[in-house]
Amino acid sequence: MPTDFAATRAAFALPEDVIYLDGNSLGPLPRAAAARVAECVTKEWGEMLITAWNRAGWMDLPRRLGDRIGRLIGAAPGTVVLGDTLSIKVYQALASALEMRPGRRAILSDTGNFPSDLYIADGLVRTLGQGYELRTVAPEAVEAAITPDVAVLMLTEVDYRTGRRHAMAALTEKAHSAGALAVWDLAHSAGAVEVDLTGARADFAVGCTYKYLNSGPGGPAFIYIAPHLAPQARPALSGWLGHEAPFAFDPDYRPGAGIERMRVGTPPILQMAALEASMDIWDRVEMADVRARSIELTEAFIKGVEAACPDLTLASPRDPAARGSQVSFRHPEGYAIMQALIAQGVIGDFRAPDILRFGFTPLYTTMEDVEGAVAILKRIMDARLWDRAEFKARAKVT
Repeated sequence: MPTDFAATRAAFALPEDVIYLDGNSLGPLPRAAAARVAECVTKEWGEMLITAWNRAGWMDLPRRLGDRIGRLIGAAPGTVVLGDTLSIKVYQALASALEMRPGRRAILSDTGNFPSDLYIADGLVRTLGQGYELRTVAPEAVEAAITPDVAVLMLTEVDYRTGRRHAMAALTEKAHSAGALAVWDLAHSAGAVEVDLTGARADFAVGCTYKYLNSGPGGPAFIYIAPHLAPQARPALSGWLGHEAPFAFDPDYRPGAGIERMRVGTPPILQMAALEASMDIWDRVEMADVRARSIELTEAFIKGVEAACPDLTLASPRDPAARGSQVSFRHPEGYAIMQALIAQGVIGDFRAPDILRFGFTPLYTTMEDVEGAVAILKRIMDARLWDRAEFKARAKVT
């Protein structure tokens, strides 16, 4: 049955008089999360103590949650596991993929990729030496740059600045035809757009849970490996929970079965409890409905801003099929404008050098939010309310 977006909005604790358009950076608090975390703290940790790893099912939580996220990204049961940070998962996926393509030395990415992913790749090739290299090209030049010497194609499906969306299936097919593997970062895709990792034949995928999936600040990341590759993937980070028998405490490492081998350290149970509360909402949602509503919201926002604020320039693709669930506009004073918006109750964010970024999450974003945000943005631009010293002082987090 169709997704009830009024019910999903009611499931989030949204402050009154705030229009929240930054769920693509940090999702809001699910109302049930505080009680679920409190239960985990007091009933499980507090009363069960260490026995909660068995009695409360803590040890299996990364796989259980992985399967629930898997439904949203087109991954088969048993192919997704949670834990650690996105940077660690990027490293794991890249290192494993490189090892599966001996004789090839190039990681291919694009210049618009999230800098952290590029940092991880650059650090990895520096560690490996032996001619390994990271190549970056403009996003539109990626397909032509997939040559027979490329070992791994590493891309973020939805660009963090503009929302531009790569064609996952087509680029994965091109990588495979050239003999390369494809690693996809779903940080701005999971919970935002329809993803079909199985249909696209993706080899590896990673993502975070604190954006559209609402696990809270610092929430755990996830990793996916295609079922046919999992048995041969050798974890570069051979953590004890990725061992075949963690509590055998063997001196030698033996990788666990399938996706279990990509576990590294002790899972963040309290964060996963918060994520459980969010997944209870997501279990009632169909991604096709989310995508359709997202397009309605973003199209209305673009139309409204362009009519009301001609000094702003659209930075996102105009074609909704070519963008994720965010809209970005450019302005030389983008930072100050965003601070003025936040001061008046419209929360988006800023990305250097000049981008005002707005995320649209149908689970709680409404058309009334769109109309209200456009009206406030128009008032700020018409009266130059952004042109004040306090709005131009840069904070640590933008």
